[in-house]
Amino acid sequence: MARPKSVEELFDRQEIYDLLVNYARGADRGDITLIENAYHDDAIEDHGGTFMGPASEYVDLLRTVLPKAPRMSHIVTNINIELDGDRAYTECYFLTFSRREKIEDPFDSFTMARVIDRMERRDSGPWKIAHRRLAWDWNHEMPLNESWGRGEIAPNPAKLTRGAKKPDDILYGSWLRAK
Repeated sequence: MARPKSVEELFDRQEIYDLLVNYARGADRGDITLIENAYHDDAIEDHGGTFMGPASEYVDLLRTVLPKAPRMSHIVTNINIELDGDRAYTECYFLTFSRREKIEDPFDSFTMARVIDRMERRDSGPWKIAHRRLAWDWNHEMPLNESWGRGEIAPNPAKLTRGAKKPDDILYGSWLRAK
């Protein structure tokens, strides 16, 4: 990354970073609002061969899919941000783990994909995605074999607090902001 030219550029980069990380949180927790807020109303989503069209239609599809989707973790890794006035061009790597346990032959899926975004800040508002394209880089699947370190981490996995979809995940509990 080139040296930022101003504090405003640092703020812009942080806002874009937050958008990408919150998008991943939205996918993992089934929090559609976080995903919906990432796009401009007229944005385009090209999900690498699985969906192509208005982002609003993609969000509507996710409204039905994500609440029932298997356990997932989207890990945001490399993020490259090129600022150009009120436009930004980004490349963000997503390393995704997905557990497919509610099928006859359960498995874990490990996938690397990249999203290339054209983001825009319109009318001095927040940065949002105007056009997104996704490229699938690789995928590895393995039989489900959860043993929690062969019992070393958790001798009784039934007692573990597990991640969940909104509103059941601990992220959305009233305990977090209690005084």
